[in-house]
Amino acid sequence: MIKQLHISNYALIDRLDIAFAEGLTIITGETGAGKSIILGALSLILGERADSKAIRDTSAKTVVEATFDIGGYQLERFFADNDIDWDEHECLLRRELSPSGRSRAFINDMPVPLNVLRELSTQLLDIHSQHSNMLLSNPAFQLSILDSIAGNNELLDQYHSHYQEYRDAVQLLDKTQQDMEQLRHNEDYIRFQLDQLQTMQLQPDEDQLLEAEQAKLSNVTSLKEALWTVENELDGEENGILERLKGIAQRLDEAEHNLHDVEGMGERVRTALIELKDIAQSAGAIMESLNDDPAELARIDDRLNSIYALQRKHNAQDVNQLIAIQRDYERQLGEIEHNDDIIEELRARVDAAHKAAMELAGKLSLKRHEAAKRFGTELLSLAAPLGMKNIAFDVDFKQGALMPSGIDNVNFMMAFNKNQALMPVKDTASGGEISRVMLCIKTIIARHMQLPSIIFDEVDTGVSGDVATMIGEMMADISRSIQVITITHLPQVAANGDHHLRVYKADTHDETLTHVEPLDEQEHVMEVARMLSGKDLNQAAIDNAKSLINHKHRTDHDE
Repeated sequence: MIKQLHISNYALIDRLDIAFAEGLTIITGETGAGKSIILGALSLILGERADSKAIRDTSAKTVVEATFDIGGYQLERFFADNDIDWDEHECLLRRELSPSGRSRAFINDMPVPLNVLRELSTQLLDIHSQHSNMLLSNPAFQLSILDSIAGNNELLDQYHSHYQEYRDAVQLLDKTQQDMEQLRHNEDYIRFQLDQLQTMQLQPDEDQLLEAEQAKLSNVTSLKEALWTVENELDGEENGILERLKGIAQRLDEAEHNLHDVEGMGERVRTALIELKDIAQSAGAIMESLNDDPAELARIDDRLNSIYALQRKHNAQDVNQLIAIQRDYERQLGEIEHNDDIIEELRARVDAAHKAAMELAGKLSLKRHEAAKRFGTELLSLAAPLGMKNIAFDVDFKQGALMPSGIDNVNFMMAFNKNQALMPVKDTASGGEISRVMLCIKTIIARHMQLPSIIFDEVDTGVSGDVATMIGEMMADISRSIQVITITHLPQVAANGDHHLRVYKADTHDETLTHVEPLDEQEHVMEVARMLSGKDLNQAAIDNAKSLINHKHRTDHDE
């Protein structure tokens, strides 16, 4: 519900701060006092188009800010999806309008696109006037009414899950068929590429092994020379390192008899001698194994050139990637060969998902038909006392393909006069009638749905007497479930308020400004009395006002 509204520098408003509470809040005031200006400011919060002409002082910006209690609303996903700071208790919406005409929107002090502000605010606040029949004409809203009355929430969750499975299966089938078609179109190309790869008989890491062998064969002479040098330096006949180390070991053994500090050093040198002798022998053996083989080198060069050409062609980094590409071609040909089996399996999956979703959609439809009958009966019983005794109502159901909401397309059909054919509500109702119908509908569903706070903007225009009394009582009834704010000129409606705000204009030295004041209990009585009697306030009007207000209190007590 809306808790606080701040407006500054807007039309006739310099600065205005209004607190709202639960229940039914009445807003009254003389024509032209500024009630519509307040609604105009609120419409900015709802994402409506901003008009720079509404800026009162063109040297400053216009600000409209509303604080909402969002406890109980399931909005956490919305905040997460839009990367907005989340507070489970309160939400602050703000719209700023600069003198240049630039508009900015904020949620919890974070700048957001206007459509994001609009999406959130319409879930929190609904301004309903005589001409705002778009919501009632919306098929999605009509369907949500029937689902709420039918108690379809759990069934809808189940259906949505199965419907998504069906949609996923359809998309997978469509994509697979497209892929298969492309594969068939490319089959000759795939076979040609695969033949080239298979002919090569590539082995894992083959390129690395060949490159190592190529490097060896290309450098046989220098490698043999290096290995000969190692062998000769270590174990040469003249002054080899091994022979010299033997002498060193002998000298250390002799010194050990007289110097304990060198004890064991001779043995350590002999251990090193063993390792170095093995190195010398290994170097010699490797040197003997190295032979020039121009034919083998040429074969390796050709093989590597063929591999490199394939790597460039397929944009592969190494042989292992070429092998992976070959296997993918093999897989694609396998899919082509088993195309019919794959498609048939996916079609069976689609059929099974469709059947499961259709079964749940049928249950939803049945419950909606039953709810439509109950809804129609209750709507007619509420509408008749509001001056619509000849109203007729029906729900036109048309079944179609599976949709996110099921298989039902619904249209509320109404007639307001005898012998008048039922027509879609958007085509048959006048402004006053549609307002009263919406009032009846919201009375019915307020206890079923989590509706946003609603503002009724003079929807009671053109009615009086008992009808006006009924409208006031119905608004009071709705306000037991959701917050209701109503702008009215009818004392019968105003008497039902839990809270009362009076809008008035006052002159300063050089301008006229709109103000709002909350009324206490006594002021509430006097305002209702003024609405009854006009300018000539008298005791009879005051007594009548008290009677209307006391009737409201008695009704609350009885319930």
